[in-house]
Amino acid sequence: MAIRTSGLHHVTAIGGDPQRNADFYLRTLGLRLVKTTVNFDDPGTYHLYYGDESGKPGSLLTFFPWRDVPGGRQGNGQATTTSFSVPPNSIGWWQQHLADAGIETSRVTSTDNEDTLSFRDPDGLELALVAHPQGDPRDPWDTPFVPAEHAIRGLHSVTLSVAKEAATASMLADNLGLTFHSQHGNRLRFEAADGGPGALVDVLVTPDAPDGLVAGGTVHHVAWKVPDDATQRAWREELVGKGVQVTAIMDRQYFHSIYFREPGGTLLEIATEDIGFNIDEPLLELGQALKLPPWLEPNREQIQAALPKLNLPDENNPEVAERLRA
Repeated sequence: MAIRTSGLHHVTAIGGDPQRNADFYLRTLGLRLVKTTVNFDDPGTYHLYYGDESGKPGSLLTFFPWRDVPGGRQGNGQATTTSFSVPPNSIGWWQQHLADAGIETSRVTSTDNEDTLSFRDPDGLELALVAHPQGDPRDPWDTPFVPAEHAIRGLHSVTLSVAKEAATASMLADNLGLTFHSQHGNRLRFEAADGGPGALVDVLVTPDAPDGLVAGGTVHHVAWKVPDDATQRAWREELVGKGVQVTAIMDRQYFHSIYFREPGGTLLEIATEDIGFNIDEPLLELGQALKLPPWLEPNREQIQAALPKLNLPDENNPEVAERLRA
C-alpha cells in the first residue's frame, strides 16, 4: 500500500427531526454547526456538519436529518459507535452534564486506560466520549454550553461491527494503510499514521449478531482523510486496480470524495482535506445560512420551501460566544 490515510475525516449519520438534532449537538455536546446545506443527492433534506470552530477534518460528525425517518438497527456491516475525544479527567464532568440533560450513560475504563462514557443521542445513535490518558492537543470549539477545559477535541475513533474479521482487517491494512495496534477479546484496534485520538478504528467481531439496517439513529458512512485531489486520484486508481468497486470522484463542495465498501459491509469514503468550509461564507458566519452548491442554486426557492425551519442559537457565532463567556 503506497498511500496511507492520516486519520478520520468525518462520520455521517442519519437523524430524525433536524431541530432536535441541532439542539442536542450544539447545546448538549457543545459542537459548532459549521455548515448548513442539503444532501446533494437528495436536496429535500438538510446536511448538517458539526465540528470545531472551523470544521477541520477529524472533528466532524455530519447528519442527514429526516423528521419522519424510520428507526434503523445497529448490527454487523456498519459503524456502530462514534467516539469523540475529551480531555483527561473530564469524564466525570460529562457524566453529570449528560445526567442533567436526562441522558443515561455507562462509564468504563478500557484496557488501553482510556476512560469512556457511552450514551445515545435522541435518535438512538450510539456515541462515546473517550479521555485518552496522553490527552489530545487539538483545540476545541469554546462555547458557553460546554467550557473549553472539558470540551470535545474532535473524533476519537469509530467501531465497525463485523461477522468475520479477516477480510475487513485486510482492507484496513492493505487499502487504507492502517496498522494493527492491539486486540482485546473480540475487539481489534487499528491506527492511522502515529495513532492516537482521531486516527483509530476498532473492529468488533460479533458473528452471532444480526446485520444492521441503515436508517434513523445509525451511521451512513465513515470518511478518511487524504491531503489533495492528486493523491485521491492515485488512491482511486490503486483501489480499482485491486478490484475494489469505487465510485467516481464526487464534488461535495467542501471536499472531494470517493466511496467503496469494506468486505464487512460498512460504506467508507476517502475525502480531501484541502478545500474547507470557508469557501462560501466567512469563519464568523459558518453554519448560519443555507448554502447550496452552484448546480442547486437555481432551485433555491423550491429547496428552501421544502425544508423545515431551523433555529440556531446565537452562540454558534464566535463573536457572540466570546461575548457571552466574558
